Amino acid sequence: MSSIELLQRQIHTAQDLQAVVKMMKVLAALNIHQYQQAVASLAEYNRTIEMGLHVVLKAAHTHDASLQHDNGDGFNTDSQSLSTDLGRCGVIIFGSEQGMCGQFNEQISHYAIAELEKLKLSPEHLAIFAVGSRLISHLETAGYGIEQTFAMPGSLAGITSMVQEILMHIARWRDREQIVQITLFYNHLHSNTLWEPYKLQLLPLDGEWLQHIESQEWRSRTLPTFTMPSDVLVASLLRQYFFILLYRAFGESLAGENASRLASMQVAEKNIEERLTEFTGEFQQKRQTAITDELLEIISAFELSH
Repeated sequence: MSSIELLQRQIHTAQDLQAVVKMMKVLAALNIHQYQQAVASLAEYNRTIEMGLHVVLKAAHTHDASLQHDNGDGFNTDSQSLSTDLGRCGVIIFGSEQGMCGQFNEQISHYAIAELEKLKLSPEHLAIFAVGSRLISHLETAGYGIEQTFAMPGSLAGITSMVQEILMHIARWRDREQIVQITLFYNHLHSNTLWEPYKLQLLPLDGEWLQHIESQEWRSRTLPTFTMPSDVLVASLLRQYFFILLYRAFGESLAGENASRLASMQVAEKNIEERLTEFTGEFQQKRQTAITDELLEIISAFELSH
């Protein structure tokens, strides 16, 4: 194969790869938008849950009622939910299931590991869930065992069922393993190409947050009321609150993953364009040289014939 034919092949390969990268950029941008929209849509839902908590907390405070309750699924609202004792800790770290997303998994792994090292916990006092198989090697290399791994959903439709599954495991954590503190680690999206690691405490509940909700003014002229037991209502509302927090973690992590992929594809596209320019320039030069050589051969043959 001549050097010109080889360059033609390299140009065609680079053009095909360029088309693939452009398509991946478009898909990543679309995914970022839909995950951002899904997270934004939780705001009103979260507001409704907080209004419900405001009503029942206000009533409980007024009547000096106890909110202790355990409905059998591990989401009790007793003092354990508000305890600041460290006890056993559960950690859920969100990574990716797919590659080509730059330093996405390394970044969240290093951040989570650094935060865990500050706690100075022995292995028996720590339980880790990893969401996304690409996290496993980073955590195990650092010496952390993983209790269970969950697959990161590949689309928006898969988030709800995964949240429900993790909620069941969290309830089991609290009910059977007496885990009193649960922390989420995930990458939080700032813009289409910028994200940073984020830590969110799921349990124990933030006492200041509850006091803030209780102190809010009721903005309707209709006075709120409820008929079911207050402890049962609070437990139900907190389950929905935990659902929102986990759903948001999934949505923001997936948006961050696609932002990282978009940034990687932009770098790849730039490199491909540079290589394509290089190949095209070299091809044109060799082609011109070949044409010149052919003309010289024709001229030489003409002169020899005369």
